[in-house]
Amino acid sequence: MNAEYIRNKITQLRLQKNVSEHRMSLDLGHARSYIHGIVSGRTLPSMQEFLAICDYFEITPEQFFYENNDSVNPTLLSGLIHEANKLSEEDLGLILVLVKKIISGYPGSK
Repeated sequence: MNAEYIRNKITQLRLQKNVSEHRMSLDLGHARSYIHGIVSGRTLPSMQEFLAICDYFEITPEQFFYENNDSVNPTLLSGLIHEANKLSEEDLGLILVLVKKIISGYPGSK
């Protein structure tokens, strides 16, 4: 994992959220070119700014660096986890069974 990963991940998340670099920069309280500077490789965000970027996308830093499946929208995954935390252990078990059934039904699944 390197600076290129961070730049690419911010771009991926920004596109999933359907927001421009300009709008995201302003939303984060910076000049309109702030995000462009990051994704072009001129700079990297500070730790405080990185955490603000994660908050902006409604994900945890762990989810930002989760690279097993970049096709999964981390904001959706975060929402699912948030809602799942409200369920009983029994209901979580039922959901797990359902998810496994869905996955096993897809062609090419393990």
